[in-house]
Order: sequence, then structure tokens, then C-alpha cells
Amino acid sequence: MEVKAKSKYVRVSSSKMRTLAQAIQGRPVAEAMQIAQFSPRKAGLLIGRTLKSAVANAENNAKIPVDRLRVKEAVIQIGPTLKRSWPRARGMASPIKKHTSHIVITVTDDVASPSRQAAGKE
Repeated sequence: MEVKAKSKYVRVSSSKMRTLAQAIQGRPVAEAMQIAQFSPRKAGLLIGRTLKSAVANAENNAKIPVDRLRVKEAVIQIGPTLKRSWPRARGMASPIKKHTSHIVITVTDDVASPSRQAAGKE
């Protein structure tokens, strides 16, 4: 059974978060939490929170034991950009773009690894 958790409008650009999201895909939940926890990036904290939420959803709502869970996919989507300006010389202004992201983490209790599932679909 698949269980999802979402974090929306997170104030980090999606490109900075995707490397960590790719690192946790297909791993057991305990290992993925350690990777997120010990990452020096801000993305580690945010992805870790969303992963804990997905595990809590699976444990409480779907009654799946935590030791059977794997991260099926971790998707980082582009959120809306906050547009600001910075004052410059002679009364001009330079644009500043503050990027946001949406995090979607799916955990599953299937025993087959994602690489095997992808090979079976081809």
C-alpha cells in the first residue's frame, strides 16, 4: 500500500533539494531518515520532516509497521516564485526571485525494489 505526504510552499529552490530526494529513493525508511538527518543542507531538514509525516501517515492511518516501509519516490516540484526588488543606483531596481518548492514523498510496504519494478514495466 502506498502512503503520501506533502509539504507545500517550502522556501528552498527545487534544484537544491533534488539531489537529496534522489539519494533517498528506493531505500528503507530508517536509512532514508539517517541520510536526511545527517545532510548538512537545509533540504535535509525539510525532506526529513516530510518523510516523518509520511511514516506517521502509514503507521496511524494505514496501520503499516514502520520496519516494512520503503521510500518509493521523492518528488520535488517547482512552487510559485516570490518576486521582490532590490534598490540600485539612479533610482533603479534589480529583480530578486525567491524560489519555493513542493515536496511529495511516497512510502510503500511492497518488498520489490523500485529498480525491479521499473525493469518489469519495460
